[in-house]
Amino acid sequence: MTKKKDKTIFRCKTCGTQTPKWMGQCPDCGDWDSLVEETLVVRIPGVAGAGRPAIAARPVPIESVEPSMSLRMCTGINEFDRVLGGGIVSGSLVLIGGDPGIGKSTLMLQVLSTLAKAGKKCLYVSGEESIGQLSMRGKRLGSLGRSLFVVSETDLEAILAMAEKDDYDAMVVDSIQTVFHPQVTSTPGSITQIREASMQFMRLSKTVGLPIFLVGHVTKGGAIAGPRIMEHMVDTVLYFEGDKNHIFRILRAVKNRFGSTNEIGVFEMRDQGLTQVPNPSAVFLSERALVAPGSVVTASMEGSRPILVEIQGLVSTSGLGTPRRTVLGLDSNRVALIVAVMEKRLGMNLAGLDIFMNVTGGVRITEPSADLAIAAALASSFLDRPVHKETTLIGEIGLTGEIRAVSHAQARIKEAAKMGFTRCLVPTATMKQLSKIKGMAIESVSFLRDAVEVLFEG
Repeated sequence: MTKKKDKTIFRCKTCGTQTPKWMGQCPDCGDWDSLVEETLVVRIPGVAGAGRPAIAARPVPIESVEPSMSLRMCTGINEFDRVLGGGIVSGSLVLIGGDPGIGKSTLMLQVLSTLAKAGKKCLYVSGEESIGQLSMRGKRLGSLGRSLFVVSETDLEAILAMAEKDDYDAMVVDSIQTVFHPQVTSTPGSITQIREASMQFMRLSKTVGLPIFLVGHVTKGGAIAGPRIMEHMVDTVLYFEGDKNHIFRILRAVKNRFGSTNEIGVFEMRDQGLTQVPNPSAVFLSERALVAPGSVVTASMEGSRPILVEIQGLVSTSGLGTPRRTVLGLDSNRVALIVAVMEKRLGMNLAGLDIFMNVTGGVRITEPSADLAIAAALASSFLDRPVHKETTLIGEIGLTGEIRAVSHAQARIKEAAKMGFTRCLVPTATMKQLSKIKGMAIESVSFLRDAVEVLFEG
């Protein structure tokens, strides 16, 4: 009698799409060479999951359930707590991704160290470093504590047994791609292994009430390696952003079931590890040249926090047949739209010139409230006339050249006044929402042409 062959499918490593046969390009996300073979029958009957019977649940009225939103555990690192929504929620599963060397492991070791020093019992599971290497890094960072336990392990069942045996207050798994289930017929880091490990950790966190942090690698495109289903299973997804050539790191929440997804935490990488930056505006503007064509300051809202950033623009003669468009820290499509509006509404011939845009400090701005600052930086470089050093701009630009209202204008202007700015250009539609701010002259503009005339006096 012949043995029945397990059925296989092909799954996309990026989006998790299933296909019955291999294809060079994923039909859903369009990535090339992303389909890998996966066996549908992956468990050995009666072995995998043995000793872990399902617990029958009974529906209850939602009004009778006590909310656990307030049961948060503060880490002592304010920037980290801010991104999480006020602290670590009991029984939450958090996924942290970022480029190699960006500081994910450093941050997690510091978080567990602060919790351990506060009397919490924590477990750091490393699949990439030995306990000796962890000890060396902990001593260098000053991240030690008697109630901080470390172990080098990749076996999923062994990790789950350790977590259930002792009553831990928090656990870190670094990284999820190194963990494997011995009864799953695929290699560590495969889609099947990652999905199985994530499911088991989610079950553990919910049944025991243990907050678990999963550190994940990212692909070349910047997404966390593994199918999107991994991000759907966890409660919170955090991304570490920043250029390794810059000292600043930004921790951003892209998914959070227990808080806002707009908050960011700003850190500075030093020899002693990651240090909080309580006033990002002062740091990002510390090296700004006071009088320079092409330099403009705007106020960007990151969650509930306004941050002043410097936007730099450079317009120069092109020596190529096709002018270059290099944009760092901004949406390149948005910049192209603003350039087209400036050519049409202001008569500036920018089509044959090289254009370079940059946001200093490695910050990335995606909101349209920076449109007016982008246009002002380009106009300043094109005209070779600087914008006044104490002027800041906020406003969205429409295709007809109108300046549209932005949200949280009062908070943005207050932050600018606190940093020493004395003049702010805002959309006319925003003026009715504003109150007077001491030391700040607020001027309204309705169209891009009006803003250029006000900034450069005709």
